[in-house]
Amino acid sequence: RTILIVICAYVLGILILWNIPYVNIVLLPFKLVTVALHEFCHAAAGLCTGAKIKSITIDPDEGGLTRMSGGKWCCVMPAGYLGSSFLGALMVFAGFDVLASKIVSVIIGVCLLATLIWAKNWLTRIITVLFVGLIVGLWFTPKGAGLRYVVLFMGVMCSLYSLWDIVDDTVKRKVNESDATKFAQKTHCSSRFCGALWLLVALVFLVAAILLGLAFLKDTHGSVEI
Repeated sequence: RTILIVICAYVLGILILWNIPYVNIVLLPFKLVTVALHEFCHAAAGLCTGAKIKSITIDPDEGGLTRMSGGKWCCVMPAGYLGSSFLGALMVFAGFDVLASKIVSVIIGVCLLATLIWAKNWLTRIITVLFVGLIVGLWFTPKGAGLRYVVLFMGVMCSLYSLWDIVDDTVKRKVNESDATKFAQKTHCSSRFCGALWLLVALVFLVAAILLGLAFLKDTHGSVEI
């Protein structure tokens, strides 16, 4: 199907650009918005478990930090990796249909607006405003086709970056300040085990998104308007 070819093309293009020095800077805004969604998921999990969110910041080196008081660590710590993986998979699923893409774009827009409210540095504000503006602008493309393919690209990028982040921080090497390491310290198990488990869940999200998209959404080629 056409959408599967597009997904494969996105994956190939991202992997090529990722590994070309200087040229890979074109992916930086999409990496940073993935970091923003990662931090939003921490904040959302904290908020749902009684935390008070103090701030969200994104760094130019693709790092992020969410400060909060209270909340349940067992929910907050895994929420960044798993939440951003889920949102990426949700965007991939929506990419199979224009109407679904419009609905999911609103969800992503709300997540980014919430991140903007908690943002405490200019980079975080710029990235969230940039992508909210992009989403709003693409709503007015003919039959929503532009929005659909950008949402799909964001989904593929978010999924790949989340998968790579889990592997790089936990499976390949132990990063002492990673979410998995902190979670492992609390649960008294290996950080690599936590990382491998989260990696498996993230892969399930992505594969399920593609299979469900094929099963339930028609490849509309931008034929739906709302």
